[in-house]
Amino acid sequence: MLCNNRHTPLTRRAALVDLAAGFGSIALAGLLARTGIADGVSRDVTAGADGGKLGLPHYLPRAKRVIFLFMHGGPSQVDTFDYKPLLTRDHGKPLPFAKPRVQFAKTGSLLASPWKFRQYGQSGAWVSDLFPNVARMVDDLCFVKSLHGSNPAHGGALLKIHTGSDTFIRPSMGSWVSYGLGTENDNLPAFITICPTLGHGGVNNFSSGFLPAWTHGTPIGHAGVPASSAQFEHMTAGLPRELQRKELDFLQKLNAQHQNAQGSDSALEGRIASFELAFRMQATAPAVMDLQGESDATKQLYGIDEKKTENFGRQCLLARRFAQAGVRFVQVTHSYKWDQHGNLRAEHTSNAAEVDKPIAGLLQDLKAHGMLEDTLVLWGGEFGRTPTAQDGEDGRDHNPHGFTMFMAGGGVKAGFSYGETDDYGYYATVNKVDVPDLHATILALMGIDHERLIYRHGGRDHRLTDVKGRVVSDLFA
Repeated sequence: MLCNNRHTPLTRRAALVDLAAGFGSIALAGLLARTGIADGVSRDVTAGADGGKLGLPHYLPRAKRVIFLFMHGGPSQVDTFDYKPLLTRDHGKPLPFAKPRVQFAKTGSLLASPWKFRQYGQSGAWVSDLFPNVARMVDDLCFVKSLHGSNPAHGGALLKIHTGSDTFIRPSMGSWVSYGLGTENDNLPAFITICPTLGHGGVNNFSSGFLPAWTHGTPIGHAGVPASSAQFEHMTAGLPRELQRKELDFLQKLNAQHQNAQGSDSALEGRIASFELAFRMQATAPAVMDLQGESDATKQLYGIDEKKTENFGRQCLLARRFAQAGVRFVQVTHSYKWDQHGNLRAEHTSNAAEVDKPIAGLLQDLKAHGMLEDTLVLWGGEFGRTPTAQDGEDGRDHNPHGFTMFMAGGGVKAGFSYGETDDYGYYATVNKVDVPDLHATILALMGIDHERLIYRHGGRDHRLTDVKGRVVSDLFA
C-alpha cells in the first residue's frame, strides 16, 4: 500500500498518524503517557542534550545521592525516638486536650511506652531499647521530631511522603531528584527501589508520572520476594544478547524513519532509551548485586549472617553498592510491618530487631567507605502512631499530626535534634516541618532550589513541593 503519493510503503506507525485524521496517533500518545512517559517541557532548568537535566546544581550541593530507608506502616515515634516522660506518668488517663477532628479509628486513654528510653552519645539523644544498635550511632544522626502530614490513611500518606501529593498521581521524589541532577552512570538507572511495596499506591510511589520515562524508579523485586531472590525484571531476559541487539537496532531504525517523516517524538525516544538502558544493565547490574566479593566482616556488620536481619541487611548492603556504583536515589523498604493497631509489644519488637542492626551497619559502612559525608540517608515511615491506646493497652492508631524521621550524612547536622511534639507526642508544636518542607530540604541538600525545579504539564507548572515548601536550613551542618 502506498501513502500520500510518496511511493513509499504505509507503515503501521505512519498509518496511525495519517489515517482517520491522526486519531490513531493521539491514541498511541495516550497509551505511552499512561505508562509514565512525559511529553511536557521543562522550565527554569539548564536544558541539556539529555532532555532537561540540570547542567549544574542551583548551588553547591552537600549530598550527591540519597538512600531512603522507608518503614512502611508507620513506626511509633513515642516508642522509638521521641521520649515522653509525661506519657509514662499519665498512663491510663484521658488525653488532656482534644484529639484530631478526623481520626483513622477510635482510641482510648494514654498508653505509656512499653520500652525504656536511655540517653546515648555526646549528644545525649534519647532512644528506646528497641534500637540498641542505631542508638550507638546517634552522634551521626539528625532527628526531625516535628513532622506532620495531611492524611491519616496509609495510601494517601504514602503518596504524600513519596510524591508530595495525597490526592493526585504525581512524580516521586526519586524521579524529581533524578530529573534535576541526572545520572552519574550510563549503565544503571538513576533511581532504584529495592523490594518496594505493592500496596497503598504501589508503583505510584516510585513512578515518574509526567516526567521523562528514564526518571522512573526501577524496582528490584517487590515486597513479596526475599531480597536474596530479588532481580530486575527485563522483558527480553533469556534471549541471546545478539538477538536483543538486533531487536533494539530495528527499533532504532523504525524510530529514525518516524523522525524523518513526522519529526521528533520524545515519548518514543524515551521508550527506546529505556530499552537501551535495560540492555546495558545486563552487563553491569549482576556484578553490583553479587555480594560474594564482600568480606564476612561486612556481611556480619549488616546482619546478613543472622536469620532475623538477613533480608533487610541484604537490602541495605545492596543500597550501599548501588550508591557506590553511581545510582542517584536508592530506596529500601521494610514492608508492610509497622502498622500496630494491636500486638504493639511483640510486633514493634520484631520489626525493630529486623532493621536495627542493618541500619547501623549501613551507616558504619558508608563512613568506612568515605561516602556518608556526601550520601543523605533518610529513615522514617508515612506517619507515626498515637500516644493513646487501641486494642486495650497493646496498640496505637495512625498519627500524621506529629512524628519523627531522622537523617544522616549528606550535609546535615550530626548529633542534632530539631522540632518538638507536645508533652505526649500527639501534635507537632515547635518548629513544625510538613512534608513539602522535608522535600524542599532534601532537594536543597542535593543543590536544587525546589522553587526552580519545574516541569510544565497539563497546562501548568509543577514542582515536587507544589505551591508550598520551605527549606529547613537549621538542619544544615
